[in-house]
Amino acid sequence: MGVQGLMGFVEERGAFLTELRVRDTKLVIDGSSLYHELCFASALDPRRGGDYGPLAAAARDFFGSLRACRVAPFVVLDGGRGAEDRKLRTLRDRAAQRLRAADGLSRGGGGAVVPLLARETFVQALRRLGVPFVQCFGEADREIAALASRWGCPVLSLDSDFCVFDLPGGFCPLNHFRWRSLGAAEPRRRFVPARRFSAERFCRHFGALDRSLLPLFAVLQGNDHAGPAALQPFLDAMRWPGRGGRHRRLQGLLRWLAQFARPAEAVENVLKHLPKHRREEIREMLRTCMEDYAPSGVNLEDFFQTGQYECEAACRAGLPLWVRDALAKGQLAPFVSNALVLRSVFLRTQVENMRRPSAHSAALPIRRVIYGLLLLPAAKTAAPSEETSKLPVVCEFDRLQTTLKKTFVEAARLPTGFCDDGFPLGDLVEVPVSCRQTLLLDTLGVKMSFLESIPSHLQLALAVTCYWVHHSEPKVELHHLKALLLMIVSGELHGPTNDPDPTGLCAEDDSIAHAEFLKWKEKKLQSDAFDLDAAHSFCQWQCSLQMGLYLNQLLCSPLPEPDLSSRLYSGTLLHRLDQEIKSTPSVENLFSLSPKMTQLYQVLINTVES
Repeated sequence: MGVQGLMGFVEERGAFLTELRVRDTKLVIDGSSLYHELCFASALDPRRGGDYGPLAAAARDFFGSLRACRVAPFVVLDGGRGAEDRKLRTLRDRAAQRLRAADGLSRGGGGAVVPLLARETFVQALRRLGVPFVQCFGEADREIAALASRWGCPVLSLDSDFCVFDLPGGFCPLNHFRWRSLGAAEPRRRFVPARRFSAERFCRHFGALDRSLLPLFAVLQGNDHAGPAALQPFLDAMRWPGRGGRHRRLQGLLRWLAQFARPAEAVENVLKHLPKHRREEIREMLRTCMEDYAPSGVNLEDFFQTGQYECEAACRAGLPLWVRDALAKGQLAPFVSNALVLRSVFLRTQVENMRRPSAHSAALPIRRVIYGLLLLPAAKTAAPSEETSKLPVVCEFDRLQTTLKKTFVEAARLPTGFCDDGFPLGDLVEVPVSCRQTLLLDTLGVKMSFLESIPSHLQLALAVTCYWVHHSEPKVELHHLKALLLMIVSGELHGPTNDPDPTGLCAEDDSIAHAEFLKWKEKKLQSDAFDLDAAHSFCQWQCSLQMGLYLNQLLCSPLPEPDLSSRLYSGTLLHRLDQEIKSTPSVENLFSLSPKMTQLYQVLINTVES
């Protein structure tokens, strides 16, 4: 993320970071950086699909540390790719890197990938903890900078772009934010030991470099929006002084820029080295990219005070008001805005069997319904014609074996009977909840009558499980299904849920069964071998759950959203259960000491098999 090589150089030198005690302050947090950091800090096995409980627990501990130091956090999350889609090249490169990492892990190599539902888990954890957060329409950097500048407080992130922004409260790199080791024993004096980037020291190191030149440096060095290809003639013409090394060009650029008083003068000197017929085009490119480091005019303070804010980009994109509000509140995923605005989405690769079709193939019918809801012209407003009779298509970036490929997918026609008169997207919230629930369940191939005996907070997860059984390829093995359902039941055993249904099962009284379950977990496995076929099947379940969640959200939640942050999915446990069921079928009776859990398991498996 950010400016190529900059954070590595800052870390290597060390002198550009100053000590800071963070307490009694507001703190604007780059949410995307934070959930990535918490994922990797949780020491999860990336091959088995993630363990979302530890991620939620890490989020709870992190914000607990801030509360102990009287730090008021405000989390700002990236949204979709934005109408201009300027980071497409960078996102394709990152998707290819993730694919290579997942492929390596599937073959026993090292590395890490963020689990598929980590972002959704993090958002749920924020909501549960009552942490104020907002999801931007596009990339959040400029909005983060604007909010922190307005409040004069620090920014917490891993993104080196914040070294370039002019931030009155400074930029604290997340990897130097020691929230697990609070300073001072006295409660009123507790603080988080941190380090803050000093732009003043940084600029002084390069001969009194004017800070206003840092955005131009970021563009010339290369960032997420601009690569050096168009500027290669300039870069080739430069003779970088000093010894070789990985930071030679970076330091050479900064020393070269230090001779100029203002960016305009430096830009003219860059253009001298470029072909005349391209100079105006590149001048405009430089201007646009440098503006990325000016704080946004969007006022997120309004959102944190009133729950709404004005976003011109979202308005220009034609998003209905309820969609804009739901996106800002994290009630709709960026996937939805990308499909709606760009008709283009990335499907994140997991650790799966790369010789088989992508695990996302299993969820294709759900995605097509999502695209239909978002993109099909309303019968009320669209006159019949050859043009409007064509189904809209969405470009999906997904893997084909170990290569990133794009495929064009047609939206599905909505079933007859779902609002026969047609409706614009803006009126979807007015559709009766019974119609919305029927569309959701019809897409998943389940009748509500089959789910009535299931606790309400598990209904969507079980409906997705039924869908998975019928759409997975190869077909789901019985031991995979039993392991998955036992894992779901174990989540109920861990503690009470937020299920408003008074008939919902609560496991807090099942202490004996819980103790036996913990003893079983502590037993050493005979073999810790990784079953790639099982992993592929469970990846298909996660893909189906992800799209089931998105469809449910788009339909304004006709079913309660399952709580990912309370152990709905634990890849480590799931793979162990699957392995042991194959060798020791009696593991299916793991919760026999709890009549309630035994009954729940039987209800779940009978529902799926019916």
